[in-house]
Amino acid sequence: MPLLRFDIIKGRTSKEVKKLVDTAHEAMVEAFDVPASDRYQVVHQHEPYEMIIEDTGLGFSRTDQFVLLSIVSKERTSEQKQRLYSLTAERLAANCGIASTDLMISITENTDADWSFGLGEAQFLNGKL
Repeated sequence: MPLLRFDIIKGRTSKEVKKLVDTAHEAMVEAFDVPASDRYQVVHQHEPYEMIIEDTGLGFSRTDQFVLLSIVSKERTSEQKQRLYSLTAERLAANCGIASTDLMISITENTDADWSFGLGEAQFLNGKL
């Protein structure tokens, strides 16, 4: 049920984008213990001047491979979140060549009442999920 939104700079091939979203999905499935078929992802590609992402004073540089991963999810433990951050960074580096300094993840939590998967229903509330 987590909704993953990827904001990236234009220039990646469709194969590179697919590898990116597949890798992030695998990390999320493992860290959040959700079914592999629970997959909701949206990719937004931007011109370089449309993404201004600095390092918050941490002292590292960003490149054109930068990925901003925004996740909307039900509440998760701090341990699950830390695991997600770590797994995603490790796997994007190994599978996609994306440096951990080029990954930023933000999680926004919500509740079961905040989801409708279609039919004008709240499936988590009416027992269908």
